[in-house]
Amino acid sequence: MLLMLRALILLTLLGAAPQDGLKVQEESDAFGGRRSALTFNDRPAFLILPKNGAPAGPIGWVWYAPTFSNQYPNARHTFLIERALKAGMGVAGIDVGESYGSPEGTRLYAGFHDAIVAKFKLSPKAVLLPQSRGGLMLYNWAALHPDQVARIAGIYTVCDLRSWPGLDKACGAYRLTAEQLAKELPQHNPIDLLAPLAKAKVPILHLHGDKDTVVPLEKNSAELARRYKALGGSMELVVVPGKGHEEVDEFFTSERFATFLTTGK
Repeated sequence: MLLMLRALILLTLLGAAPQDGLKVQEESDAFGGRRSALTFNDRPAFLILPKNGAPAGPIGWVWYAPTFSNQYPNARHTFLIERALKAGMGVAGIDVGESYGSPEGTRLYAGFHDAIVAKFKLSPKAVLLPQSRGGLMLYNWAALHPDQVARIAGIYTVCDLRSWPGLDKACGAYRLTAEQLAKELPQHNPIDLLAPLAKAKVPILHLHGDKDTVVPLEKNSAELARRYKALGGSMELVVVPGKGHEEVDEFFTSERFATFLTTGK
């Protein structure tokens, strides 16, 4: 909260508001709530809020990644989004392309966070929902802003750039060669950036299939769990037997996951 106030003061002194660059394009019904199609710095974004009015205090919200227009989130996320809305929470996301957690992407995330918190009176602390490659985006932002994270609920989450998409593919988003990215990897890899989150006591829960060949369990969620616990962090890893990198009920209609997402318990 102190960091947020300092940022607001600095922006005021500079003559800029946090929501500068944020535009509301149109509104429509979605998932039983009210969806605002947004752009932030010309990047597509969205925010879905419950229809039953805003609570007295700041609105809790879920930050989903990766957001790709007309692809993610989609109908498969209906159960989780409806549960969030029923709990009085909003759901938001921004399309930053294939940023792979790069500094350019995390800067856009930081600006988007501050803009929608200010404009829509959201809680400064977001509940993060990284699915697959969304882990690179949200974890790298979270490591820089641990005070703005309530908890993290991940679905077969990418936690290591070497595992997916590989340094040869990711390096372009970082404006580095693969060799340069390898040398700088501890500055950019989620599994190496957990200390601030552990210090802030951010609870984590991941669902991950033991047959995932795209984002292997051991190199990603399992390795993150080992490292996070070694740092004193609290993390629950639910291994889904016999499932891989697929959109099935075990991941998207899990009561355990939905409860943690909406209540932290």
